[in-house]
Amino acid sequence: MGLQTLKHFFNPKTIAVIGASVQPHRAGYLVMNNLLAEGFNGPIMPVTPKYRSVHGVLAYKTIADLPITPELAVICTNEFRLVEILQALADKGCRSAIIVATESDESTSLEIYALAKKLSIRLLGMSSLGLINPYTQVNASLAHCSALKGNIAFVSQSAAVCTTVLDWANSKQIGFSAFISLGSAQDISFAELLDYLARDSKTQSILLYVDSIKDARKFLSAARAISQHKSVLVIKSGNSLLGAKAAALHSKGQFGHDSVYDAAIKRAGMLRVHDLHELFAAVETLAYSNYLHGERLAILSNGGGLGILAVDNLVSEGGRLAELDAPLLEKLDSCLPKNWSRNNPIDMIGDADPKRYANALKHLMDSDQVDAILIMHSPSALSDSKNSAQAIIDVIQKHPKRRQINILTNWTGEDAAQPARQLFTKAKIPTFRTPKGAVTAFMHLVQYRRNKKLLLETPTTLPEDLVYDNSFANEYIQQAVHPETLTAKLDTYLATPLLGAYHLNTINTEVAINEEQALERGKEIGFPLAVKINSPDIEYKSQVHGVMLNINNQQELFLGLSAINKRVKSLLPDARLTGFTLQKMVASGIGLELRVMIKQDPTFGPIIAVSQESDARDLQTTLDNAVVALPPLNMALARYLMIQGIKDKKIKIKRAAKDFDMDAVCLLLTRISQMLLDNPEIKDLDLNPVLVVGDQVTILDSQIHLALATEGYFGQLAISPYPKQLEEDVLLRNGQTVLVRPITAEDEARHQLFDDALTEEDRYKRYFSQRGKMSHEEMAMLTQIDYEREMAFIAVRMDENNEQETLAVVRASIDPDNIDAEFAMIVRSDLQGLGLGKILLDKLIRYQKTKGTLYLTGMTMISNVGMATLAKKLGFEIERDMEEGVINMTLKLKA
Repeated sequence: MGLQTLKHFFNPKTIAVIGASVQPHRAGYLVMNNLLAEGFNGPIMPVTPKYRSVHGVLAYKTIADLPITPELAVICTNEFRLVEILQALADKGCRSAIIVATESDESTSLEIYALAKKLSIRLLGMSSLGLINPYTQVNASLAHCSALKGNIAFVSQSAAVCTTVLDWANSKQIGFSAFISLGSAQDISFAELLDYLARDSKTQSILLYVDSIKDARKFLSAARAISQHKSVLVIKSGNSLLGAKAAALHSKGQFGHDSVYDAAIKRAGMLRVHDLHELFAAVETLAYSNYLHGERLAILSNGGGLGILAVDNLVSEGGRLAELDAPLLEKLDSCLPKNWSRNNPIDMIGDADPKRYANALKHLMDSDQVDAILIMHSPSALSDSKNSAQAIIDVIQKHPKRRQINILTNWTGEDAAQPARQLFTKAKIPTFRTPKGAVTAFMHLVQYRRNKKLLLETPTTLPEDLVYDNSFANEYIQQAVHPETLTAKLDTYLATPLLGAYHLNTINTEVAINEEQALERGKEIGFPLAVKINSPDIEYKSQVHGVMLNINNQQELFLGLSAINKRVKSLLPDARLTGFTLQKMVASGIGLELRVMIKQDPTFGPIIAVSQESDARDLQTTLDNAVVALPPLNMALARYLMIQGIKDKKIKIKRAAKDFDMDAVCLLLTRISQMLLDNPEIKDLDLNPVLVVGDQVTILDSQIHLALATEGYFGQLAISPYPKQLEEDVLLRNGQTVLVRPITAEDEARHQLFDDALTEEDRYKRYFSQRGKMSHEEMAMLTQIDYEREMAFIAVRMDENNEQETLAVVRASIDPDNIDAEFAMIVRSDLQGLGLGKILLDKLIRYQKTKGTLYLTGMTMISNVGMATLAKKLGFEIERDMEEGVINMTLKLKA
């Protein structure tokens, strides 16, 4: 089962409607009506024992009676008949079915999906509205109307949202390449559909309505892949805890925290919208907009108030106004009244006529000072609304930069503005009722551009000598967990060795089992002191005011210890007090205090969260006040997380904070991420507080919960981490040892040097053409890979500056069904003949075999005899295509 099976949903040659009906308002009636109205060019076969024909089409009593095998079946019957229907479809040879409008309990649903899997039938639904593909004239749905042809694919878990969006889109003349109602999505998932739509030439943008995600890793992997070249917008229901629970129940999925979904959507390069109003604005912008080359917005208006409202909205959403330079001001002076604003927003005065709009717009489009233009109009007896709109349309359609600059319009008012808005819609120019709607739509484009830019940002290379002692950490964890429960809770004292293995700074910590020992330990450490209670029965020390700070002498320590004992006995008389933790006080007033956590999300697995809310207890409250990221983190992603926290005011940098060092905090987060990757037994971590004073970052208190990881429980990262286990030292023919390892994002600069050093001949053999230096974007795509669906092994050695240099690379791109991996390889010119090519290709073959890939394929030029000879030695079948001038290489990896 895979992407090949989905083609029968989007482009079937024959369709059967099981449970077809002549009764209006029945599912079988609506599906038949929609298929016929759409003009489907193939046999439509109604199946029903009740009627001889449905909508004039000859009906068949049973599935077995069908004269040919349907490529797609639309099941419109009650759930109690599903088992019998699926078996009959399988016997007939049908392998694709849509279950529309059928609700069932969870156990029945699981039984149906298990049966379908056993019978090799792919299911869309249950509770699906169906599917529409305007290009193949398929409307196998319960929708009240069809979809126009367009370049947007819409995929939704909610049938109600489907019909709402479809109704609105038709009123705006916005079309779709596909319209899909997933229903409960127990079989066909978002991930599979994203992979399918990535290969669909009719689809340029994708819109998702998500209640819940079931397989986070597959979803994010597919989303990251498609976001490289197509825009993906997501509306995620369940912003609140109650909403999240309702969404999960609706889709029979799990509910996670909204901020984690938000982090996942951004990490995958998608854009999130938060309600249907935003969704509609985003759809219109997607349908009609160009690629956004920059963020500079010019605002052109016939009223100062409108322009100011737009500027206020732009500033509040973090947008950027274009600056008008002297040459542009001079041109605008020539066509605008003397009392125009001479600034952006450009107030052309209330009597602006069509000619004034047209001239000003032409000068703005001619200029290189703007990336987008918002054109606004308020109703006025002195200004011609409809003719002004037409004049603007004429300028845009004739201008040579019409594909480079984004134009948005905002004609305010209702009756007076309606004819103009209809003109814009017909001309496929985004138009909005309010300044806020227009600015929000523009900011969708900006935020999407920023998200994509973040995906391609090169992280700072970590120091080469930064070596983590992961073997010590693993051994320490195995010794710490209880042999019966396989869990452990490490307090500050016990967590210190584990943190130290990852170069995480802590302060001197001692433990005492009673008051007498605590008084002795206090003398040894020195004052001022911080003292905390130890108890297996008290999760939060604040319950009993169990933390004392700034203890300056023995007398204060004695009184404090006595007071803590009394409070515990009074407030929690059954709690066991096992002693005290003592630490030297650190002057925290001049630093910044953070709380850094690892938590488990039911959908996305381990997450890293940062906040300044030290007293939050439950997970919901904790994450409400934190910024969240999905591991693995590198320096660039850690920086983005901190900047996001500062922007959202969840992290407030005090003016008195002494030389706050962003890089030092990012390094801490990167180390914590690495600690989690190496040790999936870390179920929960709470560093609270972490003190940042300049570039000194110190963990003052810590709690770590450990549990031996079991599959399907926790520890499964939503994003495939760097596979360190694949690193391997190899010996070349000249006796030199080099390291072969997977490529990382930090390799970009080194990889650029490697690519630049290739000879013209080697470059031609690799790229099949003469090509210049790669851009940052191209190089980022080669180094920031998704290990879930691609692999690149590089060979590196240390140069004279004790830094790694890249010597060779082999990479494979794996199709989503894991059937075929296509490889390409190149070795630095001066190192050819040392066996490096054979080492790398053999490494890739072994790796793809462990992945279960069926075939490894490649292509090289006829003149590249060395590559063909090597491939043949390693078992590849060689086929020369003299007409195309290439050699095709195929290796069967698995029967």
